[in-house]
Amino acid sequence: MVLENFDVIIVGGSYSGLAAAMALGRALTPVLVIDSGLPCNRQTPHSHNFLTRDGQTPKQIATIARQQVQEYETVTFFRGLAVAARKAGNDWEIEVVSGEVFRAGRLVFATGIRDILPSIDGLGECWGISVLHCPYCHGYEVAGAKTGILANGDGAIEMATLISNWTKDLTLYTNGPSGLTAEQENQLTTRQIRIIDKEIANLAHIDGQVQNLIFRDGSQSPVKAIYTRAPFVQHCIIPAALGCEQTEEGHIKVDTFQETTVSGIYACGDNTSRIRTVAHAVAAGTMAGIAISRKMIFENFKK
Repeated sequence: MVLENFDVIIVGGSYSGLAAAMALGRALTPVLVIDSGLPCNRQTPHSHNFLTRDGQTPKQIATIARQQVQEYETVTFFRGLAVAARKAGNDWEIEVVSGEVFRAGRLVFATGIRDILPSIDGLGECWGISVLHCPYCHGYEVAGAKTGILANGDGAIEMATLISNWTKDLTLYTNGPSGLTAEQENQLTTRQIRIIDKEIANLAHIDGQVQNLIFRDGSQSPVKAIYTRAPFVQHCIIPAALGCEQTEEGHIKVDTFQETTVSGIYACGDNTSRIRTVAHAVAAGTMAGIAISRKMIFENFKK
């Protein structure tokens, strides 16, 4: 049974979803935000590169955002996990894990991605704290520190080149036999970037702050920060089930206005872009909300 009809349903209530909800709320649009309450950056201690909120925790920023969005009377929140969706005439229906079903003319997926971390003991506890994915988010705080890169092959060269801007005390950990060419190894060593190809057993850390890499042969390597790019999967499988195409990297394919390859379905935030910053998520969500509103207004005007 459908409990309620809305013009728009947003699945995901973190930065991008909230930004879309704010744009729609300001356009007087009845919108439902379905959120499970588990953002992917919940372990990250501080967020950066977002004007007026630099250095605050992700939770602080999200709390302020939600409080502001709740002021718009046409925006409704539902705490739950969306598990299925289907076409219902000209509308879409979203079902949540508890069995409730909601209907709307348009959908927005701001559901993020799930990182698949290397199976190294201690790495998960350090993820987002001292094991990092983005120097533009965290590089300033560890500039000049003894830093590691966990990577191999061509990707290692790209990361080493980028991270060398923030520190010259840099070591590449390939976690097993190096996949670098002799030319690539020379490129790194001539810039005093060390290469260690031992297999890693675990990360010794204190409350997520890495202290040492422990290798399987028992040796150690002190380090204060590690950069790595983990593979990922979409956090929510519903867009793919509805036919939304993905890019070669695995992001949901969207156009300039954040609409997917399925008409009436939009996506925004980390699930659509490799740029994983609060500022980018908010910008994409705002664009999605405005684009949906504008399209609806013009369609209704012609009726």
